[in-house]
Amino acid sequence: MPPSETAPGRLLRGIWNALERPESELSGAVGPRHPVPLPAHTDVPALAWSAVAAASCAAASLTGRAVHTVDPDRVAVAYRSRVEIDGVEPAMFSPMSGFFRTVDGWVRTHANYPHHSAALRLGFGLSETATREQFAERLIALPTDQAVELARRAGALCVPVRTENPREDERLRSAPVIELRHLADAEPRPLPGRSAHAPLRGVRVLDLTRVIAGPVGTRTLAFLGADVLRIDPPHLPELEPQHFDTGHGKRSALLDLASPEGLRRFDELLADADVVALGYRPSGLTRLGITPHALARQRPGLIVAQHSAWSDPDRRGFDSLVQPASGIALVEGTPEAPGTLPVQALDHTTGYLLAAGVMTALARRSAEGGSWLVSTSLRRIAAELLGLPHSPTVRAAQAPSWERHSQTFEVDGRRITTAAPAIAYPGGPSRFRAPRPWGGDRAEWSA
Repeated sequence: MPPSETAPGRLLRGIWNALERPESELSGAVGPRHPVPLPAHTDVPALAWSAVAAASCAAASLTGRAVHTVDPDRVAVAYRSRVEIDGVEPAMFSPMSGFFRTVDGWVRTHANYPHHSAALRLGFGLSETATREQFAERLIALPTDQAVELARRAGALCVPVRTENPREDERLRSAPVIELRHLADAEPRPLPGRSAHAPLRGVRVLDLTRVIAGPVGTRTLAFLGADVLRIDPPHLPELEPQHFDTGHGKRSALLDLASPEGLRRFDELLADADVVALGYRPSGLTRLGITPHALARQRPGLIVAQHSAWSDPDRRGFDSLVQPASGIALVEGTPEAPGTLPVQALDHTTGYLLAAGVMTALARRSAEGGSWLVSTSLRRIAAELLGLPHSPTVRAAQAPSWERHSQTFEVDGRRITTAAPAIAYPGGPSRFRAPRPWGGDRAEWSA
């Protein structure tokens, strides 16, 4: 069946139109041979396949090739973010993260980083050693709004579980699912190389993102040959499994952008960058003078890829919080309790769409010049998912083979196993390069 006649195909065409690309570039695309095996009440399979297909088609178009299909099993494994370290799969969520009952409903917390857990305990008057059960006892005695406010005052992350808001979702869908905007004029800058195996070789990417969405996008660019340098603040260590899940092919350096020395080094790196990826809260970056327009003034011809949780510069958030706040948790839940998507689908979809947008912007810059902004938000992706038909029942799907669709690397003497790449096109790469230890590299470009 032609992809345009399927839900994944229609989504792919919508992404392509949002990027202002000709639909003729999709003429060779064939829809998935079966739905992506990620069972849910919402159409996560269509959303996931279309996002990976968009990034695959964008990469293929750089080399003048066409994508025939994308393997739905590889997409499912990639979206699951499974990581094994020396054969053991570490826990990815903190005991303080999850759904909790209140007097009049439910809230969802996010506390995977130690400072987030500490803020929750502080906000609710609990000791540093308080357990999940003690936290739950505290919350069940509070109204939802009061619980959310206590968390906010302490700098913790807690949102109410809400029902769908069709009017708000329709408003969000009036904007492109991924937006490409001209920032400033600049001379054309041809892409350094367009080999099928590494179409982004010679492209330099400064990666200022964390967790999943932004790192998935920059991992995709590194997979296609870009020189990706991830920059993290020294005082915020990344969770190790999370870093290994998205660090493939990148180098990782520590730089304190709040210090004059760190900001000066960042400016030196920016002078040779082609792309800057921004995933931190926009208002926090603005305080450092890092905005898309400011970056484009410093480096004419720059591509800026920016995503946020809510399209709100002051509001922090994660996929696990956007799901309940947007209504997804109630769609995926039962009458007894809210539920979740089978994977962090908002994060992964955002990452692949950002990568497709960056490749589109690089092609535009090569042909007509300019500095460009590629942007979206997890909440905008949630609106896209909620706009698709819901299924009252969830059909079981056989999980694809982890062994068949994974890769194993040695990193500092340890055996790291992660998902293999989901992106595919004729002549393209088929394996990730190994991730590097977090913070183990110098803040400089490759020779």
